[in-house]
Amino acid sequence: MSPYLLGIDSGLTVTKAVIFDEEGREKGKGAVNNVHNSPHPRWVEQDMDRLWEGCRRAIHAALKGAGIEGSEVSGVGLAGHGDGVYLVDEAGKPVRPGILSLDSRGHEVLARWEASGVSDGALEFNGQKPFAALPATLLAWIKENEPDSLARTRWVLYVKDWLRYKLTGEYATDPTEASSGFTDVETQDYSDEAFPLYGLEELRGKMPPIVGCMETAGEVTRAAAEATGLAPGTPVVAGAHDVDASAVGTGGIEPGNLTMVAGTWSINEVVSDGITRDENWACRNFVVPGRWMNMSASPASATNLEWFVQRLNPLEVERAEERGGSPFDFVNQEVEEVLGEASRVFYHPFLYGSPYGDAATAGFFGLRGWHKRGHVLKALLEGTVFNHKGHVDALRSTFQLTQVRLTGGGSRSELWSQIFADAMNLTVEVTEASEAGALGAAILAGIGSGVYGSLEDARDKTLRLLRTHEPNPESHDRLAEAYDTYTALAEALEPVWPRLG
Repeated sequence: MSPYLLGIDSGLTVTKAVIFDEEGREKGKGAVNNVHNSPHPRWVEQDMDRLWEGCRRAIHAALKGAGIEGSEVSGVGLAGHGDGVYLVDEAGKPVRPGILSLDSRGHEVLARWEASGVSDGALEFNGQKPFAALPATLLAWIKENEPDSLARTRWVLYVKDWLRYKLTGEYATDPTEASSGFTDVETQDYSDEAFPLYGLEELRGKMPPIVGCMETAGEVTRAAAEATGLAPGTPVVAGAHDVDASAVGTGGIEPGNLTMVAGTWSINEVVSDGITRDENWACRNFVVPGRWMNMSASPASATNLEWFVQRLNPLEVERAEERGGSPFDFVNQEVEEVLGEASRVFYHPFLYGSPYGDAATAGFFGLRGWHKRGHVLKALLEGTVFNHKGHVDALRSTFQLTQVRLTGGGSRSELWSQIFADAMNLTVEVTEASEAGALGAAILAGIGSGVYGSLEDARDKTLRLLRTHEPNPESHDRLAEAYDTYTALAEALEPVWPRLG
């Protein structure tokens, strides 16, 4: 059996395909940017066929980068951004553009559900309260506003399920994705109670079969093989929501393990072996039956830095392109110049959403004429960490944390990683896995194809720590004071935010 595994991770911004060996080391990678469309305010969509084309190209690039033939890949696993909806008709064609989890068109549906008690009912049976991008919310919006789209829909899929269908011709989802709205938190299977609660009874027969995350959900077809370079018949496992895949990729598979993903979303998740319902987090299925992933999250994390650099610093971006460097190179240098100063500039990282409700917006506060760009950048880094801290504090009020690991774009910065440790007063570990979601997907494929005997076996063979960040008491005290101001500003702005919309 070949030791090579392919992990595909289709996130909110990039679709990546990565070839790993059995020790979890990257051998080749392909990445294609996902193109978002926003034809109306609050809408965030992408063309599904274009997404598949990008995935196909990424797989080709990964095989080429690894210098291997498709026949040397033992198995394929997929991960993808959770929530949103990707609808296909009887012929397997897209009914409409796919909707991403940054979309908030369903906010009025959500407000009605909050007022009518639907949200409380969902928390009881599903383990979470609905939010704007939850599939149920979006499907209710589609039923009201695009009834023809819903009538033509045969299957309701998630992003990775669409890509797996293109690889295998088979329809399926996995337990982690299925639990985002329509499953019973107790049984971890579809709930007949869910559909009438949301007024979506007609969708029960349009939900795909649930296949275990590490079980084969199909094989690469001849047509997909020709399109990607993979070999026909290569097994493809069901895979997982990318937050679960990231936990697997960083070894966070035991109860009490906390994984923080600093990417487009602020993901903060703890594995448990029991059910705890709370409106501050979603209790969803984990990749192992009988375990749950407790996720407190909001779309407000490291993407704020990308926005700041790309939108507000075009000259830095242009210079970086000319020299072939990173447009983010100036960030650490300028932040380090002011890092030891007391925090007097604050930032709310709510460009795409927040834990304070739909009306919250991003903003800088406390700026004075003597402040430099370094002060603004420092506030942005700290504000992003503070948003994570609010979620983590909610989780650790209930769960005893046994391990804390950071992944995502924010983890690539040693300075930013240290701010995480200092602000939360926790030891934070960063693993060597630069593509944790893709590695997690590949590990699931490795278990399904027999390369690994279990999750624990895969963890022992693939996990390597890169850095450990111990909290600095002096920095923690400074950041604790800053966090109090950050939250006080948010509370003061709550009655004002609706006026800014």
